[in-house]
Amino acid sequence: MKKLCFATNNSHKVEEVQAVLGNRFELSTLKQIGCNEELPETGNTLEANSLQKASYLFDNYQVNCFADDTGLEVTALNGEPGVYSARYAGEQRSHSDNINLLLKNLSGKTDRSAQFRTVITLIIDGKVEQFEGVVKGEIIETLRGNEGFGYDPIFIPEGFDRTFAEMSMEEKGKISHRGRAFEKLVQFLNQQ
Repeated sequence: MKKLCFATNNSHKVEEVQAVLGNRFELSTLKQIGCNEELPETGNTLEANSLQKASYLFDNYQVNCFADDTGLEVTALNGEPGVYSARYAGEQRSHSDNINLLLKNLSGKTDRSAQFRTVITLIIDGKVEQFEGVVKGEIIETLRGNEGFGYDPIFIPEGFDRTFAEMSMEEKGKISHRGRAFEKLVQFLNQQ
């Protein structure tokens, strides 16, 4: 079993990823390796942020690791909130504030298309690889569902009539942007 540090303390993310990875890997969180500081995220792209976080861990804790950054990219808002998805409505990082601001900014717009995009940076023995996962869909006007987190209650993936927040974690994991990116990560790791 391979040991990897996942650059997060977000229990939702760890649960989602562990569901995709199964028991093929032993994941540790930031706290479990003794990292209690905030990881740097000053890039203006998802790629830059995930690389910055993984590099920080590898350089400072000498662990094989991966970091992800995810954004919701809304067509009618020129790709916003994008890299700023978690703090779209401010540094308090409130899911409900972010959703309310997004819906306000989309008010009156007919194009509701959007995509969730995840970029994962893996660093093993100093070698860097990046993997991308995308799921296209649309933003609805009313929140639906109690599962998931973030923008899940207002995002319906293409080919479905339910929001991510109306799906079980397993169901979402099979089609989600994070799930798709992690599948690429797992395929890569299995070839090592």
